[in-house]
Amino acid sequence: MSSTSSRHNGRFSRSVSATLLALAVSTSIASPMAIADPAPAAAPGQDNPAEFNRDIDELLRKPIPQDVDGLLAHMREISRVTGATNEQVQQNQIDIDKAQSEVGQSQQDVEDTKRKADEALRKLDVSKDSITDVSQAMYRGASVDPLTAVAGATGPQAAMERGSYLASLSDSKNRVLSVLDEDLQQAVEANSDANRAKFRADFHMNDLSAQQRKLDQRNAKLDQLKGRVMEVVNGLSPEDRQRWVDSNGPIDVNVDEFLGKLKAEAPETGGNHTGAVAAALSKLGAPYGWGATGPDEFDCSGLMLWAYQQMGKTIPRTSQAQLAGGQSVTRDQLQPGDIVAYYPGATHVGMYIGDGQLVHASDYGIPVQVVPVDSMPMVGASRY
Repeated sequence: MSSTSSRHNGRFSRSVSATLLALAVSTSIASPMAIADPAPAAAPGQDNPAEFNRDIDELLRKPIPQDVDGLLAHMREISRVTGATNEQVQQNQIDIDKAQSEVGQSQQDVEDTKRKADEALRKLDVSKDSITDVSQAMYRGASVDPLTAVAGATGPQAAMERGSYLASLSDSKNRVLSVLDEDLQQAVEANSDANRAKFRADFHMNDLSAQQRKLDQRNAKLDQLKGRVMEVVNGLSPEDRQRWVDSNGPIDVNVDEFLGKLKAEAPETGGNHTGAVAAALSKLGAPYGWGATGPDEFDCSGLMLWAYQQMGKTIPRTSQAQLAGGQSVTRDQLQPGDIVAYYPGATHVGMYIGDGQLVHASDYGIPVQVVPVDSMPMVGASRY
């Protein structure tokens, strides 16, 4: 092979080597870059298993009060912790399901971009012959400067044609190298981005799995609390059971009359979600069930979810997410259909139905009922 041909092939080899080096570097830095991304924030108490279970342990150690008022207060405390933990379990499962989907998608992206990078490399390899032909053609004439090309031609027209041909060969070679290098670089960058996304998805999934293991530990204790709640409530005398049911001041509502009034007022209030209100009120008397979303049993956020589903609208599953997911409204802005959250951490929700009233699924042993909207400490409200 001539020295000129060797120089052109050398430039080709250096171009490919530089691109492959970029691939190696970008792939090698994928993990550190992903590690630098902030990890998802853990729920309160999840970073310390001892602290995580302390509130439940304390409740389990507390003796059951013998007086009715003390017993009902103790039950309300247990029910709040139980409900809050159940909401946390539900949200973590939602996060895990979403993360599993993201891991699957990111794995597919990695495979797709790798195929594209492999295809770009294959095209580059196939094109070696083409580039070699260009280099050999240039060796036969491209190394001749324009003055020599004219002098060696048989006439002016031949000289111009020869010069144009040599320029075309040079442009063709440069275009081939540029296009192939650009395609390969794009494929390399896409594969590198996909690998980083895959690492982040795996990292998030591992973090959620660790949280789930802690929740599983807490759930075992939670089952003990649920058992205690059921044992105490089921063992109450009829009079004390009624006091438990009436603990939030339930209001008797004529549903048909109430909804008729609400629909008549709807044009004045902007046509709020009377459908969601009607759906929630249709479940008055339905029993409470931890983690239940209907149609026969409900927890607090499960009733909200089901009611909105009946009007073809999907809202978040848990109480905290329901508060955060809609348009925030204040107490004096409440309209029928708004979701109202209670207690620190928004561990309980109900639906405002108008006239200062709320429909909610409260606690074990208490059916879905209407209560005053101010019967519990409100922490926020959201409109969907």
